[in-house]
Amino acid sequence: MGPAPREPSRIGPGLSSPAVDSYGPLCYPFRWLAPRQRAGASMTTLHENEFRLLRALAESEGPVTVQTLCAALGLDQSLVVAAGRALVEASLAEGQERSFDEYRLEELGEAYAREGLPERKILAALLEKGGRATVKELPELSGLDPKTVGQSLRFLSTKGWAEKRGGELEQGTGAKSAAGDLAADEKLLALLAREGTLQTTALEAALAAQGTRLEDALELLSGRKGLLRVKQRTERSFSLTAAGREAVRGAQLRRQVNQLTAEMLSDGSWREVDFRPYDLSAATEPVYPGKPHPFRRVLEETRRVFLEMGFSEVTSPFVESSFWDFDALFQPQDHPARDMQDTFYLSRPNRCAEPPRALLDSVRRTHEDGGDTGSLGWGYRFDEALVRRPVLRTHTTATTIRALAEDPRPPRKVFCVGKVFRRETIDYKHLPVFYQVDGIIIDRHASFASLLGTLSAFYRKMGFEKFQFRPAFFPYTEPSVEVFVYLEERRDWVEMGGAGVFRPEVTLPLGCDVPVLAWGLGLERLAMFRYSLNDIRQLYASDLGWLKEAASCR
Repeated sequence: MGPAPREPSRIGPGLSSPAVDSYGPLCYPFRWLAPRQRAGASMTTLHENEFRLLRALAESEGPVTVQTLCAALGLDQSLVVAAGRALVEASLAEGQERSFDEYRLEELGEAYAREGLPERKILAALLEKGGRATVKELPELSGLDPKTVGQSLRFLSTKGWAEKRGGELEQGTGAKSAAGDLAADEKLLALLAREGTLQTTALEAALAAQGTRLEDALELLSGRKGLLRVKQRTERSFSLTAAGREAVRGAQLRRQVNQLTAEMLSDGSWREVDFRPYDLSAATEPVYPGKPHPFRRVLEETRRVFLEMGFSEVTSPFVESSFWDFDALFQPQDHPARDMQDTFYLSRPNRCAEPPRALLDSVRRTHEDGGDTGSLGWGYRFDEALVRRPVLRTHTTATTIRALAEDPRPPRKVFCVGKVFRRETIDYKHLPVFYQVDGIIIDRHASFASLLGTLSAFYRKMGFEKFQFRPAFFPYTEPSVEVFVYLEERRDWVEMGGAGVFRPEVTLPLGCDVPVLAWGLGLERLAMFRYSLNDIRQLYASDLGWLKEAASCR
């Protein structure tokens, strides 16, 4: 029933195809017989695609890339790779692969290429000022915000453009020469802005023509996020062996089939065909089963971790009264976070229900003069009209503070995972709608050490090993810390959220006289690090390729 199946063999790394073509029950491939072979000797059977690939490779003296072969043959990449793999197994071809990096700009990099790096703007302002200016006046002179100016000082120093001396910035030794020549990182940004995407070799050559090394440009850009995306690519190619060139000259057409049919048995035609052997080592077409969204898995894992730690889950509406979002947390009514530029207020409905009168009076007195807490309060006249203003909740602490007010009796542990809303400018690390996990522990024996231990246990369960807690300030907790985890791949500490012990001004008006530990942690950033994303928006984009390939378990 045709020639015996070939023994499957391995080929070089990267040459396995992600998909194997299906040719149907009947097809007409080619068969070759080397001139030195005699009748009855073993022969190699080629499918039509394999023969076409053999002929295409014969027209070239060296390796031909898979992309070039796809264009020449009009075949899908999976079919070309499958045919090439068969030729390699038959010793008619050799497979090669080359790995390289591919560079392109991200959104912030495109903006800097178009408008100039912040340090370039600061240098221009400094030179216009005569080479010296105070750090405080640089934002106004350069048109940059104070945070960007502060972040740019080290790049000015690294490039030799300026040096900070006390509260002043002076032009450096390289300031004048820099005014007429772009730095290595600026040349790289300009080149990618003009050319789009470039491979390492092409990028090195283009920069070398400008008298710049790629290594120098990348070193200057190190530590800057959101500018450059580097993706590793693999280029596969095939070339003929001596046996392959001999075979292409003696190829002959012969029928090959995949299936034995009833008609072939009845008319005896099965004796005149070759049966295509099965290759059990061949890769198959990828199967992408249904699975939860990667970020949804992070949210569910977060819930599971806190439930396993003995917490109870609580919820609250997205639309909250200002009382629960701000006032109950001892946040002063003139706090900047309440301004329209930071918070979403609702016009319909334009009023929320008041909390119980006794609770409102207790919170009001605490704000004004400390009430029964022993505090001095904020020393202003509390405006009860503000407590009824509806707001899209700015943190899920509004949920946990509701739970505390409903039942302040210890011991109790609750958490909430949900959306929060803030007026943020959308960029690679900020969104106006994002998820938080908030939690509280009400316990007479709770301590600051208990808080740090709980957070450490959470992040260990989420796959992080190194933690750091840095002192911080929040209006409603004391002491307070910011939580940082160490990312090996970035070799840097990254902030994940804030935590602390609720102040008596928060707990006592709600009827709780024992320590209450509290925290609020962002979850999008945690998901970004887990899935190695550089842009938070990718979590919500309809990128089917990423959604299909994202690992179900990480």
